[in-house]
Amino acid sequence: MRFLVLLFISLSLTINAQESTCYGTTSNGKLDKGVELPSSGSNYVGYSTVARLAGRTYVHSQVKSIIVKAYETLEIERPNKVYKYAETGFEDGGQFKPHKTHRNGLSVDFMTPVVDETGKSVHLPTHALNKFGYDIEFDTKDRYEEYAIDYVALAAHIVALHKEAKAQGVDVWRVIFDPKLQPKLFETKYASYLKKHIQFSKKRSWVRHDEHYHVDFDIPCEKLKQ
Repeated sequence: MRFLVLLFISLSLTINAQESTCYGTTSNGKLDKGVELPSSGSNYVGYSTVARLAGRTYVHSQVKSIIVKAYETLEIERPNKVYKYAETGFEDGGQFKPHKTHRNGLSVDFMTPVVDETGKSVHLPTHALNKFGYDIEFDTKDRYEEYAIDYVALAAHIVALHKEAKAQGVDVWRVIFDPKLQPKLFETKYASYLKKHIQFSKKRSWVRHDEHYHVDFDIPCEKLKQ
């Protein structure tokens, strides 16, 4: 009986430890054994329960590990900051409308960190009426209603993601964030690190990317068979 219990535990651990395999590219790829991001943690939440139930929060297993451990780092380094992740992809990857990428488990959207009128770190509101946050537009003063962009929290998160990726032997390929807003990141204490290690997209994307920032991870993938 004891042997059977140990065997069951061993099999369960093996299943839970299964690693994902990505194929192709972020814009033309698929994913095998995708894993779902946690719905929340001590300093972060997902953007929508509805989207989660629709299967829109799956990533490559190593991307999940990087994201969760980066949040754990931020819990220590920036204990008063809170974060929210957004769209990721389907369990098996593939086309992920309306996105042009997010197809092989290596692309993740994060909602832009904000503070309220008192300077407290809070979450951007994400619900069906604002397309789960994607309809939000910040004005020329980096404000939306009572919220203002928290560039320090944003920069800290990007740095934490990159450091954790490198610790796991991989990398961050690029970060897409509104080019007009990027200079504010270089006014934070993380400026030198960002300039040295992070490749920001300099061209404006088909959507603005002010209410969220898109991160593509650089993890080896298999060739996509047509």
